[in-house]
Amino acid sequence: MTNAQCAIVALCLVVTACASAPVAPIAAPAALPPAPVVPVTTWEEKIGWILRLEDERLIRDPNPPPPRVIQAATSRLPEILAPPPPSDLILLLGDQQARVRRRAALALGRVGLAEAVEPLAGLLTDEEFEVRQMAAFALGLVGESAARPALLAALNNDPELVVQGRAAEALGAIGDRADADAIAAMVQRQVSAGVLGGLDPDDIGYPKAGGVEAVRLGVYALARLRAYDALAGAILDAQGKPVSSWWPIAYALQRCGDDRAAPALMALLPTPGRFTASFAIRGLAAFKAVHAADALREIVTERTRDPAIVIQSVRALSQFGDRASVPVLTRMLADRSVTGALELEVMSALGNLADESDTDVLLELVSDSKPSVRATAFRALARVEPATFLAALAGLDADPDWTVRVAVANALGGLPAEQSIPKLNQMLQDRDGRVIPAVLTALGATKSPGVDRLLLDRLRSDDFMVRASAANALAEMKAAGAAGPLAQAYRAADGDATYVARAAVLSALSRLDPAAARPVLEDALKDRDWAVRVRAVALLREQGATGLDQAIRPAPAGRVVQEAERQALATPQFSPHAFIETDKGTVEIELAVLDAPETVGNFMSLARKGFFNAVAIHRVVPDFVVQDGDPRGDGEGGPGYSIRDEINQRPYLLGTVGMALDWEDTGGSQFFITLSPQPHLDGRYTVFGHVVNGMDVADRLLPGDVVRRVRIWDGVKEQ
Repeated sequence: MTNAQCAIVALCLVVTACASAPVAPIAAPAALPPAPVVPVTTWEEKIGWILRLEDERLIRDPNPPPPRVIQAATSRLPEILAPPPPSDLILLLGDQQARVRRRAALALGRVGLAEAVEPLAGLLTDEEFEVRQMAAFALGLVGESAARPALLAALNNDPELVVQGRAAEALGAIGDRADADAIAAMVQRQVSAGVLGGLDPDDIGYPKAGGVEAVRLGVYALARLRAYDALAGAILDAQGKPVSSWWPIAYALQRCGDDRAAPALMALLPTPGRFTASFAIRGLAAFKAVHAADALREIVTERTRDPAIVIQSVRALSQFGDRASVPVLTRMLADRSVTGALELEVMSALGNLADESDTDVLLELVSDSKPSVRATAFRALARVEPATFLAALAGLDADPDWTVRVAVANALGGLPAEQSIPKLNQMLQDRDGRVIPAVLTALGATKSPGVDRLLLDRLRSDDFMVRASAANALAEMKAAGAAGPLAQAYRAADGDATYVARAAVLSALSRLDPAAARPVLEDALKDRDWAVRVRAVALLREQGATGLDQAIRPAPAGRVVQEAERQALATPQFSPHAFIETDKGTVEIELAVLDAPETVGNFMSLARKGFFNAVAIHRVVPDFVVQDGDPRGDGEGGPGYSIRDEINQRPYLLGTVGMALDWEDTGGSQFFITLSPQPHLDGRYTVFGHVVNGMDVADRLLPGDVVRRVRIWDGVKEQ
């Protein structure tokens, strides 16, 4: 047989043998335990952590909970643990979801620590442009110059124009003028591309296309940097005329701080509409461009343009000291068709412009039916004819309106002590406690012997504003020996529901005796109110102290927020609405729950408790804001706690709703509605809503008008 045949026979024998041999059974593999289900951290859980860390002003949780055991260890397998909770904002910048990275970046900006600069700068190369532009915005909130190189790279190279705009905004916030030329070059590129063509001067739509947003944010940044030459090079043509009549151009020229902008503003004055001309007038007033007085007087006399433009013209003439406008203003005050905000502005201007020749007019006005008119008349009369002012006071009963009595006290503070002290001492017995702070301030201004003892005694008042005013007056007087009582007053104010008195005492003590203030300020770094801690840090930095950022953290709780409420705010099913009911109509606000959840939650909670019911409007500045939410009515009241700012990218346009502040993180219950665009508030005050109906009602509101109630609709129920 051949070799091949032998191999086949051998193979057959093997197969036969195998077929006849018994086969041993194969053992089944041992059963393995089922693989544990490792829980995935959801968006809702991540946003809950982000909100809490943001509110506590922390980058990471100093005491994170231990990992949760999913499966205990056995002799064969180690224990299996759930992933650690997302308790570090910097780690969340690397999350797989772009919305998590974006929201973590915003939180880092709000926390405001320099440690965040490097990781945020790294996020400027993220694949998602929404993440990149939020990283740039957050770097502006942090405000550290170390971010400039990365922001300049984004300004020059990012393919998305809105990211370039946000980089410009951040550079403006950081405040280095060396960046102005780069910002201007970016603006010039977009202007040359024609992105502003066809825009209506009064267009307040938001957001715009990327190129338009880049120009808007760029010119705002140049204005903030006070970089006129760079701004002019970007938005003025060869003849010095603005390349566009869109209102942000007028705003930037108005805020640039250089009177060389006046000719360009004059060129914008005839612009049809409202906002551009209004900003142009504000700039002309700021630059004391008295050559514009004739044109402004004509606007006031004819009153054919938008009321806001007339109001701004009246205000500018007052700032010019334009006595030629007094007859026009006097006629307007006698005209029954001049009412509301315009009447307020006319009276204020007359009060500023009046001189001795207007004494008889002012004497008539101190008996006017409107408290605001009487208050302004008293202030003007004290300025131009003190003897007549004092005689008028002696011949009249105390005014029935407390705001007028405050104005009288303020006016007395500007007179010599021998003239004012007797009346001020009498006013210390006023039946309304809101008058006393103004009286104490006026007494302090006299610097008379013995006043310091009176002020020291008032440091023990039950009214926090009386104590705050006494402290401020002692500092103004440079009262010797006040340091010890002020330190005691700070500690005695620990039970106050509000930060106001404690913060005022710290400021006064720091002004009077920095050395004595130092240990008290260091104690205040652990104050139970975050707003006081922030104030203490600012005062210590004035003394050269450093390394204080960690000493005040975590921020203590203001309003207690349950986790269920926080989750509902973080992932709302509907945009809640608020209905502010007044005797002049209802203002409907859509609340910005995604951009400012804690602020919206606070507002809704207060409204549902009836906090705003029957609270009077306490502040109106025509063509600027109307403000409410103070149960005291003097601008100093609140809910008994403070909340943290939630600065966001929403701009202040017509009808924007913002949270009022004394300084950062001092919000509570006072809110305002803008009566025109106010870009200088962008990135500085929390936007938490906008008016969707009833803007005409907001325009008609005046000091003393009452909010009857605020109703909340959250998509499910109305309360």
